[in-house]
Amino acid sequence: MISIKQLNYALAVGKTLHFKNAAELCSVSQSALSTAITELEKQLGVQLFERDNKRVLITPAGEQLLEKAHSILLQVDDLYRLSQVQKSPLSVPMKLGVIPTISPYLLPKVLPNLRQQHPDFRLSITEGQSHELIEMVKTGELDTAILALPYPLDELLAFEFWQEDFYWVAPKDAEFADCTEISSQQLRQTELLLLKDGHCLKEHALAACKLSQQDTIHSLGATSLHTIVQMVAGRMGTTLLPEMALDQLVTENSELCAIHLNEPGPHRRIAFVIRPNYIGVNDIERLKVIFKEGLKQKL
Repeated sequence: MISIKQLNYALAVGKTLHFKNAAELCSVSQSALSTAITELEKQLGVQLFERDNKRVLITPAGEQLLEKAHSILLQVDDLYRLSQVQKSPLSVPMKLGVIPTISPYLLPKVLPNLRQQHPDFRLSITEGQSHELIEMVKTGELDTAILALPYPLDELLAFEFWQEDFYWVAPKDAEFADCTEISSQQLRQTELLLLKDGHCLKEHALAACKLSQQDTIHSLGATSLHTIVQMVAGRMGTTLLPEMALDQLVTENSELCAIHLNEPGPHRRIAFVIRPNYIGVNDIERLKVIFKEGLKQKL
């Protein structure tokens, strides 16, 4: 009889293409994992992996069987969750992904509320860029992810819980720093620093301002808003920040000001994304309420 354990071991080898690394991933000895894979191959009557001392390759039959194994394990996961969600909200552990332009500014505002209302809820958090998290949600490595929209979601479903605008951040003595609002036309006259390509915040900022890469935009190698704000404080330019980041990055810095971007909003929307057949929709709805409450209290 094929076991769930064997399928998990096979998927770990398929992911790492390395028996030792797969064993570490599964918290078992390499010999135990190797024995289980060999027995699985005997039971199936096909070879899943080609292996020698230097490398591991997935056979064509292995590709098909691993894809099926992955589907089976997702369904088993759903069965477990379905049996648990009837008990009480947020009673099942959840794997959550969050993009780096949201996680350090959102999570401190909402997690205290979550802990207070559901102290036994177990939440594991992974940070990554939007395209990485979307793939992880699709494959079941994550239950859900928090992304900034608009962003192509393929077949995933979005559950929005927040909207926000951008603010122009500059030294207090910069041109336009005495304005109460700033327009995209005025921004064209500034040295605007944004994150490097690949971060959706950059695309959202450009879209909100109706700006292109040629409009005095400096795309940095930085992947952190904190780094960019430090450069603004060092008078190397100005930037755009989402509202939820202002209290951490600007409020405590007496040399900087934050001015609302006077362009039609919201400039970005925040949402949970899930697979269409994800069983824990009620838990996502509960998280939406808790996160929204936490943000309203802090902003």
